[in-house]
Amino acid sequence: MAFDPTALISDRAHAIDASGIRRAFDLAAKLDDPINLSIGQPHFDVPDAARHAASAAIDSGRNGYTPTQGAAPLLQRLGQHLANEFPATLGDQSGATPGPLGLPEDTGLLITSGVSGALVLALLACAQPGDEVVMPDPGFVMYGHLTRMAGATPVPIDTYPDFQLTADRVEAAITDHTKMVILNSPGNPTGVVTPPDQCRKLYDLCQDRGVLLVTDEIYDAFCYEPFASPAAVGRNLLILRGFSKTYGMTGWRLGYAAGPKPLIEQMAKLQQYTFVCAPSMVQAAGLAAIDVHMSAEIDAYRQKRDRVVERLTPHYTLTPPGGAFYAFPEVPKHLGMTGSQFIEHAINTKKLIVIPGSVFSQRDTHFRISFAADDDALERGLDALVEL
Repeated sequence: MAFDPTALISDRAHAIDASGIRRAFDLAAKLDDPINLSIGQPHFDVPDAARHAASAAIDSGRNGYTPTQGAAPLLQRLGQHLANEFPATLGDQSGATPGPLGLPEDTGLLITSGVSGALVLALLACAQPGDEVVMPDPGFVMYGHLTRMAGATPVPIDTYPDFQLTADRVEAAITDHTKMVILNSPGNPTGVVTPPDQCRKLYDLCQDRGVLLVTDEIYDAFCYEPFASPAAVGRNLLILRGFSKTYGMTGWRLGYAAGPKPLIEQMAKLQQYTFVCAPSMVQAAGLAAIDVHMSAEIDAYRQKRDRVVERLTPHYTLTPPGGAFYAFPEVPKHLGMTGSQFIEHAINTKKLIVIPGSVFSQRDTHFRISFAADDDALERGLDALVEL
């Protein structure tokens, strides 16, 4: 039998499509002077303090492995940060015995290779064939694919038109096979923020049904209305956060997970055999970045959000984003186009690159724009969308 590399590919790999977002990146590279509102990363550079800390770590020879759990100074600083942010559940007011990181003794903390790495570890630690993972639709493209990689079944919840993953919507989808519910607030691709009352209801529902609530808070700094986290309600959940968006460190791959100690211990064990540890010099950069105030950048993105809403609302049905740096307009029905057709039309006529909603959803009626761009590119893109 002749060697055929295609015959070696697993069903697991075949079940996953190449990212539609990556295809947009590739297309942008081929166009002459495109208007690129597709990329989900901040357009500002890494803060000086973080860059200098990474360079200093490299120059001083701190280039080896860190403990799988993470470098002790960063773990200590993050534990303090979480305890201060959530005093009633993770801090001094929780009534729990504090552990060495300043968090309750029953709470673990793990430094990961980005929030995506944390998601991989969480799903591998918890989900298996026969299990179900509830997630929002539209939602971050990785959730469904990583669930399938773990052998479990994704259960997307239709959140149109307000894009809220409410407890009522989730409760209708929970079965005896549900292992996990993923909440993303502020959300990708919609920018919608979950209000405090829904955070509490989701937490209570998951506790009552014995389901793990995973709260993906990678955009927590980019919040243009009061930010709420289910972690303010109770401890028995998994918090995923990272440095990529807040500090423009998307390529540096640094995140962290905090949650029930038995789960964190299993995630750490799996990290030993996958990512090993987050990059050592980037952990040094993260420690420096925590003390950098990003208020100027956040304020600038708030103004960009306001501009997007102002320009597009007269022409598109748009739920105003309360956070992150995305908007998710509906393709005007009178155009008679799907989201994918609209994107193709935008590329061909305006050199405008945005992402079809079908990348994030079972529907193909909307599209995502990223306003993480300089003001000139954003204005050109908004002009094109109004003309379209």
